[in-house]
Amino acid sequence: MRILITNDDGIHSEGLDVCQKIAHQLADDVWIVAPEFDQSGVAHSLTLNDPLRLRQVEERRFAVRGTPTDCVIMGVRHLLKDKAPDLVLSGVNRGRNAGEDVIYSGTIAGALEAAVLGIPSLALSQSYKSRNGHAPYWQTSLKFAPDIIRRVLEEGMPRDILVNVNFPDCLPEEVKGVEVTAQGRRRQERLHIDERTDGRGNPYYWIGYVRQPFVPVADGTDLAALDRRRVSITPLKLDMTDDPYMTRLAALFGRGEKKD
Repeated sequence: MRILITNDDGIHSEGLDVCQKIAHQLADDVWIVAPEFDQSGVAHSLTLNDPLRLRQVEERRFAVRGTPTDCVIMGVRHLLKDKAPDLVLSGVNRGRNAGEDVIYSGTIAGALEAAVLGIPSLALSQSYKSRNGHAPYWQTSLKFAPDIIRRVLEEGMPRDILVNVNFPDCLPEEVKGVEVTAQGRRRQERLHIDERTDGRGNPYYWIGYVRQPFVPVADGTDLAALDRRRVSITPLKLDMTDDPYMTRLAALFGRGEKKD
């Protein structure tokens, strides 16, 4: 099996090395194509107006001056064009990608692009709260990811689907189990604009997060599973059509028939 790895934290991130270790438990033919710099939050963006720069870091390890989407395309359509990868792993991200994170995440986007290209893919993220004063528990991802990936592949993945896996912010022995979940949703009041002033007195801004009291989230979601120290497995699909509302709109506007 040939595995292609990408991420959004960059070519030198610790989580990328963890993902490489995970991949080598599954196969010997492992390739890495990751962004030259941190691309967190770039979502599924594609570089169209600037050239892509490709740099070989070491054998089967390459850096691209671009997004995770660019990296997957570079890997599949250029570096591995003789034999496409059988699997794409994106991660392991430093921090969870749950709830509405999947909309912004470059980690999810790397796996999403693989699904666009018809390649089975999983996004892997290690939940991590920096305010707790400890490094990410990479050993948790390393312990649970290989078996999860094997079982998903053995079951078979439908086309146009990716699997989003989040590991809880705890030691491996503290994990309470594995749960298949739906995508959750947080309160959006936590997002705010942080206004500051530079040395010349000019304003600049950061998008930031406001710490809020804990509010229980809906059971059965990725967020709830992580709060209970459970590994969350969420299938995501390319087709974002909302079928029930499409039916209502079809009734409202008709099904394309010409009105007199």
